[in-house]
Amino acid sequence: MQHFRFGRLILAASLFSICFNASAQTRNAAKEQKRPSAATAPRTPSFPDRPKLVVGIVVDQMRYDYLYRYYDKFSNGGFRRMMTEGFNCRNNHYHYAATYTGPGHAAIYTGSAPALNGIVGNEFYDRKLGRIAYCAEDTTVQTVGSTSRAGLMSPRNMLSTTIGDQLKLATDGRAKVVGVALKDRGSILPAGHAADGAYWFDSKDGNWITSTFYRKDLPKWVQDFNARRLPDGYLTQKWETLLPLEQYTESTPDDQPYEATLPGETKAVHPHEFVTVAGNSKYEILRTSPFGDALTKEFALAALKGEQLGQDGITDLLCVSFSSPDYIGHAFGTHAVETEDNYLRLDRQLADLFAQLDATVGKGAWTAFLSADHGVADIPGFAQTYRIPAEVKNGGELNDAAKKALVEAFGPGDWTLTYFNQQVYMNHDLLAQKKISLDDAYSVVKRALLKQRGVVNVVNLHRLGDEALPVNLQPLFENIVFPNRSGDFQVMLQAGWFEGRSRGTTHGTTYAYDTHVPFLLYGWGVKPGQTLRRTRIADIAPTICALLGILEPSACVGDPVEEVFK
Repeated sequence: MQHFRFGRLILAASLFSICFNASAQTRNAAKEQKRPSAATAPRTPSFPDRPKLVVGIVVDQMRYDYLYRYYDKFSNGGFRRMMTEGFNCRNNHYHYAATYTGPGHAAIYTGSAPALNGIVGNEFYDRKLGRIAYCAEDTTVQTVGSTSRAGLMSPRNMLSTTIGDQLKLATDGRAKVVGVALKDRGSILPAGHAADGAYWFDSKDGNWITSTFYRKDLPKWVQDFNARRLPDGYLTQKWETLLPLEQYTESTPDDQPYEATLPGETKAVHPHEFVTVAGNSKYEILRTSPFGDALTKEFALAALKGEQLGQDGITDLLCVSFSSPDYIGHAFGTHAVETEDNYLRLDRQLADLFAQLDATVGKGAWTAFLSADHGVADIPGFAQTYRIPAEVKNGGELNDAAKKALVEAFGPGDWTLTYFNQQVYMNHDLLAQKKISLDDAYSVVKRALLKQRGVVNVVNLHRLGDEALPVNLQPLFENIVFPNRSGDFQVMLQAGWFEGRSRGTTHGTTYAYDTHVPFLLYGWGVKPGQTLRRTRIADIAPTICALLGILEPSACVGDPVEEVFK
């Protein structure tokens, strides 16, 4: 009986095998009929899980409209390459009021706001220290690569992590993170705390330096680069226009009375020659010229090669900030031949950088993003030629008016600690001693300053919910309040006005010309396209982190831009 049952089992298995094989042959034949030939079969791209290298680019003082004003003169390999083959967030704005260099670089890479990362200005009054502090200062470290004090810097004042810090954590330190900029804050704050190195330019001797926060000596590749003495070669050249002068149709004629002059010059006209002026560091003048961007690009390429970035299976990060547009913009303004010429030249520098990335890392294997640390206002003298209301306000007038009003109201005393970044810092100890509330002091200051020409409002940063502000402005002020570093009352000048000088221009307000900056993405993992949906600077870091599949920075307040992803 058992033999009979076993035989039936064998017979059933044989029948199942025959039926299964016949069915499989039928399915395979059907697939073969549907399968396209090798010549017509679609190719599925094969990408690594992450790009080999991410390159973060910050153009200091690049207003959004420059992308389109100069578009026709850009090459195909620089800005245009990112705009046409990448993703363009066309309505990208700063989400806070302190539109300065330090806060901008910090916000781009932390995805945070001054209220959390602590970088409320390039400089600010630190109530704990009882003095004005610089955003990247660190007296506990030493300069590496120079005998000057230019290297007494670190990211210690920034209180949150960056994209690079998170990349380091995600890879157990195996990823390499490097920061490069003429300005120390443009290199240090993007690179972050865990970086392998941040390097900046020392105008005293023309070397690229760092601090002992990162390392005790310069890498050989940095020493070799310094030995090339590129700055000396640039000093012997003249700054002449890239194109014939008559082709700069996007700019006002050369030599306007409201443009500043370079040291040693009497007119703001091309060609510019570099003259060393007593009291100035020899190489300082290169910052206010296209040669500053050329030097930055060359050093970035040296870092790419020297650190072997993007040459293994671990994603690396190179942070590059081009500082010269800010120096040039401050001096000559938004519609100067110098500004246009610098952007045309910067476009060529970007094209060369991207070509080198294609050659060394591999086309399609790297990702880049580009933004700016702030925008910039038109020079009032330029705006006035179009009958647009604009003027320059002396910050000292506002400070004196506030002090005078407080003394008249409450009696003699140092009622204010300082006036800085358009903010009044009150003496809290004296107010407490005299039993005067901050609200009472605010009423006095506001009443006095609203009598000043150009002042449109004085905002109590401690009671923003009570202020009569447009809906979109209140968050901008909320995002800059860091109690130990922020002032108490914010002075708002009317649009087109700023504190400064009659020649040149500046930034630092809540108006669109200061907040609206580019956000371009290109390369691995990025879907070409654009959006006019309003995005924020805080969205940059979480977008890059989402692309890499890593945790966003610790104090991040932004959201990934979903439309970017393939």
